[in-house]
Amino acid sequence: MVSKVSAIVDAAPEVMPSSVAVISVQNLVHRYENRTALNGVSFDVRPAELFGLLGPNGSGKTTLFRILSTLMIPTAGRATIMGYDAAQEPARVRRQIGVVFQAQSVDLKLTAYENLWHQGHLYGLRGAALKKRIQEILSRVGLADRAKELVETFSGGMQRRIELAKGLLHHPGVLLLDEPTTGLDPGARRDLWQYLQMLRDEERVSVLVTTHLMEEAERCDRLAIMNEGNLVALGTPTELKSEIGGDVVLLDAAHDAGLLAERIRARFHVQTTVLENQVRIEREGAHRFVTEVVEAFPGEIEALSVSKPALEDVFIRRTGHKFWSEEKDAQSNSEDHSRR
Repeated sequence: MVSKVSAIVDAAPEVMPSSVAVISVQNLVHRYENRTALNGVSFDVRPAELFGLLGPNGSGKTTLFRILSTLMIPTAGRATIMGYDAAQEPARVRRQIGVVFQAQSVDLKLTAYENLWHQGHLYGLRGAALKKRIQEILSRVGLADRAKELVETFSGGMQRRIELAKGLLHHPGVLLLDEPTTGLDPGARRDLWQYLQMLRDEERVSVLVTTHLMEEAERCDRLAIMNEGNLVALGTPTELKSEIGGDVVLLDAAHDAGLLAERIRARFHVQTTVLENQVRIEREGAHRFVTEVVEAFPGEIEALSVSKPALEDVFIRRTGHKFWSEEKDAQSNSEDHSRR
């Protein structure tokens, strides 16, 4: 949370004109020794927008998050929030943002009220003004009746709401959240996203959230999809899925998926992608098409599926591989371990 960030200034949060980008990322690059975590990433976040950074482990989204929250200086490029440079003017940026990190930062041995009281002091809030704001924000996150209870007695979802309350205590114009639903049950996840949408609609807060969950990405107004440090797609979920055109066919090969893909391309003049032991095809009128394929290659297809385009299909189309794969997960975990 914001309590991890020092050098808070006293200037009040600002309101940006609706035509000005609240967050502007311009050709951002960051390298860890021999690995490039960000490779020239650029995008803008608009006022009162719920913006998602979607990517698998190792895609660069957490590095980008740390740069935006002023905890890391990029190798090259520029990131601004509310007009302030995150690297050159970190104290001003910190006053404009609320931050919810993936790791928990609430003090379990304090009450909900006490957690917010100490957080308020970091921003120079005191006395009656702070008490009033704590009451307001606890009501907003639905915990006013639990103010005097120890946070260690709260459920995971309730503890996450205290994290949100800490990040929102000083009326920030921008809220940054890194994988905020980690460890939450489905009901708590749903409640959290409903609250983020309410913040956008009622408080006009701009929200940037990192996630690796497709169903969460679907809830965002716009998405930046990342892979291996690159921005591979940008747009609304509907816009991104509309580029697929037609249905998505997955064929489980009985033997060699590569050979089956070549034969299907030659026979039906369609583009194919090999994903491990599957052949992927985008095709209008897919239900008729799969009947023809099965009849053309008897005994070579063990199973098949036909579905409407999803965000993972956008990822596959842009990268040529699945969102999750055992090889990439193992590589990412190895890199994470080496950095620790």
